[in-house]
Amino acid sequence: MHVILIALVSLLASAVGAIAGIGGGVIIKPVLDSLGMMQVATISFLSGCTVLSMSAYNAAKSLLSGDRQLKKEAAFPLGAGAAVGGVMGKYLFSLVSALFENASRAGAVQSACLMVITIVTLLYTIKPSILPSLNVKNPVIGVLAGLMLGLISAFLGIGGGPINLMVLSVLYSMNLKDAAQNSLIVIFLSQLASLISTLVTRSVPEFSVMMLVLMVVCGILGGAVGRVFNKKLSSNQVRIVYLLTIVVIILLSIRNLIFYLG
Repeated sequence: MHVILIALVSLLASAVGAIAGIGGGVIIKPVLDSLGMMQVATISFLSGCTVLSMSAYNAAKSLLSGDRQLKKEAAFPLGAGAAVGGVMGKYLFSLVSALFENASRAGAVQSACLMVITIVTLLYTIKPSILPSLNVKNPVIGVLAGLMLGLISAFLGIGGGPINLMVLSVLYSMNLKDAAQNSLIVIFLSQLASLISTLVTRSVPEFSVMMLVLMVVCGILGGAVGRVFNKKLSSNQVRIVYLLTIVVIILLSIRNLIFYLG
């Protein structure tokens, strides 16, 4: 029963992630946390691999098809910074985890941080005028912003997140629909670097190979479905999906925080 549930969560989260550009891990991670059937580190690893497969599919489709939604001058500097930030985020999480004898306390830290970030993003999405809308040309600024995004994503084990879209909207004045597709490039590069770092440092947690294969396949299928819907939906409809997803993430984060501290 748990296997079927995890497959459905991975598939639906990846589809929603591809539509709204939030990766899917930001849903998979808190949901699997709530099930309590795996260690925090294992959940983060499997969630990251699922998001990597979904974002790799979408990135490849965008690049090969010459997708007009893809803004390389924004996506690649952010992605380059996110790749470095992804490695730093993994290292930071290992440091935080080492501070606690009980691994669930590290999960509580992740849940609290995710809750705060998603609340801030929700406020911005409802009232975007609280932050300026820029048109950044300097790639250095993009790299630095990507560094922050990659660090946060890897530390939280979510493989991306709502904050990506906020940064793309603020720095590059993108609407949510375009920001969603460019966010997936950033997520792909961040997760790829994070996975390579995990393999090189031999810090791969124990996991079921069958579960990994299942979640990766669901990630690719979900990414394909989500990409089709992103193309068909209007920018306002993507915004609605995005807002609903953020609310769900906040509720899950609160639930998991209470669970880990209990």
